[in-house]
Amino acid sequence: MTPDAPPAPKILVVDDDAIMVSLLHTLLQLDGFQVVGAHPGESIADRVRETQPDLILLDVFLRGADGLDQLSRLKAEADLKAIPVVMCSGMDVGDQCAARGAAAFLIKPYSPDHLLETIRACLGPRPEADGPGTPKGQTQREQTK
Repeated sequence: MTPDAPPAPKILVVDDDAIMVSLLHTLLQLDGFQVVGAHPGESIADRVRETQPDLILLDVFLRGADGLDQLSRLKAEADLKAIPVVMCSGMDVGDQCAARGAAAFLIKPYSPDHLLETIRACLGPRPEADGPGTPKGQTQREQTK
C-alpha cells in the first residue's frame, strides 16, 4: 500500500465460536483486511460505533443473542444502517436476512473464496490496485475491463 492509498477496509466479525473467529481473522488479514471482533454479550451497535467497520460479518445464531434481531437493530440506527452486513448460518435463512436488510447471506460451510468474493462484492470497487477488494494479481483497471 502506498502512503496515498486509503486504509484497508475494516471488517467486524461477530460470531460466538472462538475457532471460527480465529480462522476468519487469519483469512481476512491474509487477504489484506483489517479485522476486529465483538465479544458475546457485547452490544454490537456500540462495538460498531467504536470500531467504525466498513462491513460486518454476523452469525445468525449467537449464544445469548439472535443475529437476526441484531441485524434489525443495526438497520434501525440512522448512523449504522448504511454499513453492509453479511449474515452467515448453517441453516438456510437467507430470505429472512435479506428481509431485514442484510447485504448478503452465506450458508455454512462456505469456502474462503466464496466469503472473499461476497465481501468484495458488498464493499464495492477499491481505488488502489492490488488492495483488498481486488482479486490477487489483478489491478482495479483489469477488474473493470
